[in-house]
Amino acid sequence: MTTQANYLIALALGLAALASLLIAGLLIARIVAARRSDRTLTQALDERALQNAVAAAARGVDGAQAKQGKSAPASGMKGIYERFVHTGIRWLDTPIGRHIVAEEDRRLLEQCGFVDARTRGLFLIARIAGAIVLPLLVGAIVGARTDGPSYVMLLIGAVAAGVMIPKVVLSRRAAARRRGVVDELPMLVDLLRLLQGVGLSLDQSLQVMVNDFHGILPVLSSELAIAQRQFAAGRTREQSLQRLASSYENEDLQAVVRLLIQVDRHGGAVQEPLKQFGDRLRETRRAMLRERIGRMTVKMTGVMILTLLPALMIVTAGPGVLSVSHALKAMNR
Repeated sequence: MTTQANYLIALALGLAALASLLIAGLLIARIVAARRSDRTLTQALDERALQNAVAAAARGVDGAQAKQGKSAPASGMKGIYERFVHTGIRWLDTPIGRHIVAEEDRRLLEQCGFVDARTRGLFLIARIAGAIVLPLLVGAIVGARTDGPSYVMLLIGAVAAGVMIPKVVLSRRAAARRRGVVDELPMLVDLLRLLQGVGLSLDQSLQVMVNDFHGILPVLSSELAIAQRQFAAGRTREQSLQRLASSYENEDLQAVVRLLIQVDRHGGAVQEPLKQFGDRLRETRRAMLRERIGRMTVKMTGVMILTLLPALMIVTAGPGVLSVSHALKAMNR
């Protein structure tokens, strides 16, 4: 049995090494081919934005070091960070990169407010680093106490956990932002109606909400800021707002975006449509709150049965039980 177990372990390690070599070969071949091929327009824009960000960071670090008279370890760490980002961006279009950062992951990144290629590259590097670092930590911790097939299964589980942990964190953040969109949408409609009513244009209204109402609308103001940056970069109003409408899959938000696009394209008074839409949103929110209260009432019934009913029985039936017990004791005497 020991010989067979050792043979299985050696076979599993050999297959894992072969798979790693194949994956490394595919990545190297894809990287070489990508360097020789022409870049698309999106990749060119991302590359230029990355270069601008690196140059700005380098100027900021050099200026801070010139003022403070310090050495340059921060620039070294910044350079390593940028190289990781650049590597992740280059790997995004490889078959392995498209598998690691799938369409579902890209949608989650958009829901979290991460819309550029830098964040997608960092997410790819985070998943690869988790798949490498976590098995090493697990092997270092339990390697001396576990051997055989259980050790191999533990390493496989650590690899899977290292790949999935970044996605789990991203999913939780995306779910929180989706709930934030539902909560903030009525306030967005009311503020937009108020700003339009005082004579501001659509662009001015959106800019005011981005600059002055970030504390009230933390999610939607950040999304509108992204849309405003895209609009300033040359996209049309419809293109800049389309991502906001499609990312969160919220019908009410899609209706608001369609209304904004219509106002930007054709103009016209929107106070009355926004008022009616806000009233409908508030009614929907009241119905949703009533539904939550109804579910909470059902849940609290079980809690009250488990906690209050025993105490109530003791208080109400306790004196009678004690009287009957004393009477039975007196009769026995």
